[in-house]
Amino acid sequence: MSDTLKDITVIGGGPTGLFAAFYAGMRGASCRIVDSLPELGGQLMALYPEKDIYDVGGFPRILAKDLAKNLIRQAERFEPEVILDEPVRDLTWEGGHFELRCRAGTYESRSVVIAGGKGAFDPNKLDVPGYDTFLHHGVEYAVTDPEVYRDRKVVIVGGGDSAMDWVVILKDIASELTLVHRRDGWRAHANTVDQVMQAERDGEIEIRTFHEVREIHGSDEVEAVTIFDNRTDEETTLEADGVLTFLGFKPDLGPIKNWGLNVEKNRILVNALMETGTPGIYAAGDVVDYEGKLDLIATGFSEAAVAVNNAVHFVDPNARVNPGHSTNMKVFKDD
Repeated sequence: MSDTLKDITVIGGGPTGLFAAFYAGMRGASCRIVDSLPELGGQLMALYPEKDIYDVGGFPRILAKDLAKNLIRQAERFEPEVILDEPVRDLTWEGGHFELRCRAGTYESRSVVIAGGKGAFDPNKLDVPGYDTFLHHGVEYAVTDPEVYRDRKVVIVGGGDSAMDWVVILKDIASELTLVHRRDGWRAHANTVDQVMQAERDGEIEIRTFHEVREIHGSDEVEAVTIFDNRTDEETTLEADGVLTFLGFKPDLGPIKNWGLNVEKNRILVNALMETGTPGIYAAGDVVDYEGKLDLIATGFSEAAVAVNNAVHFVDPNARVNPGHSTNMKVFKDD
């Protein structure tokens, strides 16, 4: 049992959750962040840390990992309690507060803000021999540090944004890079596709369209991958130090679906106050839905502020919902 009853517990340590934690501190509310991932930052850190982001206010261009670091530093200003690698399994109202039951303990909170992105993300796996054996031993579905592949032979599998983005990033890092895709159509931004095609024309990479993976080989680590032409069944074995599979993710709300909230199509329905329909539980970010919803980091920031301000009022009905502008707040006077 946690020793401290918090005013607000934020479920999710991605950009929306981190901004919610900052905003809670700004409002003078005690706060806790609980996240199922082993580090803060959410998808920014776990899935595309090296991708540039262009649509966050105040940053003409910023790497995802740098945006995450800034958000973490901003949230840490008010020293929220941080619980990582701890999925919330159950959420109930007990004795005048919420209890969040997790794998390693139970945490108490006067209110809750759910900011868990689109829920837990399970990667679509390659159903081939060797995938499970070498997962995290040369086979990966996300890249956190591109330097791992410096002067290595890399095979990338996929045809969407992530696959194409990492081809562009890794083509100047890897010693050899092969892109394998089951067809010759691409589900990526046209500009990125153009860059990949130019890299092939320049001899920087090899593209194997109409090919799929048949088996991944190695001893302790990946050493080779066998692919086949899905038109002729002809096989080719490529030497490889790493196999990156960007085949998409299946979002799943998991236990959240059993918490009595209004859920539709894997999203939590909220009103303009970010209320979920259960008093004291609010939600923000990609996990929510309402008329006009936009899945943007910028939108998540706004929703986080609305959710926290209303959670503060729920905890203390005498507290104002609208805190005014940060430039006039005493908490920042010493800056």
